[in-house]
Amino acid sequence: MSFKKKLVTLLFVLLWVAACEQNRNAGIERLVSEPSATPETTASEEQPSGPEVALILKTVGNPFFAQVEQGAREAESKLGLQVQVKAVATETAVEQQIALVEEAIQAEVDAIVIAPMSATELVPPLAKAQQAGILVINIDDRLDPIRSQEEGLLDVPYVGVDNEQGAYLAAKFLADRIGQPTQVAILEGAPEASNAQARTAGALRAFQENRYTHVVATETAHWKIDEAYQVIGSLYEAYPEIGAVFSANDMMALGVLKYLEETGRSDVLVAGYDALDEAREAVRQGKLLVTVDQQAARQGYLGVEYAWRGLQGEELPKETLIDIRLVTQENVDQ
Repeated sequence: MSFKKKLVTLLFVLLWVAACEQNRNAGIERLVSEPSATPETTASEEQPSGPEVALILKTVGNPFFAQVEQGAREAESKLGLQVQVKAVATETAVEQQIALVEEAIQAEVDAIVIAPMSATELVPPLAKAQQAGILVINIDDRLDPIRSQEEGLLDVPYVGVDNEQGAYLAAKFLADRIGQPTQVAILEGAPEASNAQARTAGALRAFQENRYTHVVATETAHWKIDEAYQVIGSLYEAYPEIGAVFSANDMMALGVLKYLEETGRSDVLVAGYDALDEAREAVRQGKLLVTVDQQAARQGYLGVEYAWRGLQGEELPKETLIDIRLVTQENVDQ
């Protein structure tokens, strides 16, 4: 065979091998992206995955929201949903929570269950989600109804508690133990949160009913234990005679208790809100007078359950208020 014929033959063989390799690779790609059915699992027998629900919390750094997630996971297991829990590092990172809503929209989830950091700033992205066909459920902190109406965010079910009443009951339990003129301080949550506003209003109402209590300061500590420690220290520099403190959540109450212990103040009455395990222990030891159990796990469970029911086409109640309970030394172990 001439060199020229050999060269032509070799070139033909190389082209044939390359074509085979290309076909083989294409076959492999199809097998990866489109698995073939087997006798055990055919395409017609595959079970569809459950609806996807984005549970967007304020932060998992607060044990309260860990309890909310626990309730949501229980509903996920019972109802066959896929719950994706999203949260940011701190309860003041509103822009980051807005970004989580945007991510949920891009992911085309079926429903969003959200504890909004801001009653107003989360409304526009949630309206966008609703317009994209995503069911929205509001838990914990109520979205502002006026802003919702303006942005076209309509018929969003709310699951939570009467925060004003809960704070009123806790502050009243504290105020009822004051029978002489006493300076009182209130530590608020994030100012833009509706539950923070409601709890401050409830505490003020209770203290105004007692002629012996005089509220000398209302300051925010943004729900944080470390910030509460610093804020209460500054307040005692300005008002060294403060004899009672209402904290709008237990994290801030724990920060107050830490400061009081370090400064040797054992005669100050302190109330909290959330009934965290650490707060319950402080109640048990007599360091914290009272806290409020607002059934965090129940809120998480109902939020996910309502998402499931709404996706089935059920009409949902506009508002569901969960019962609250004062936790005191008399009933802390019940």
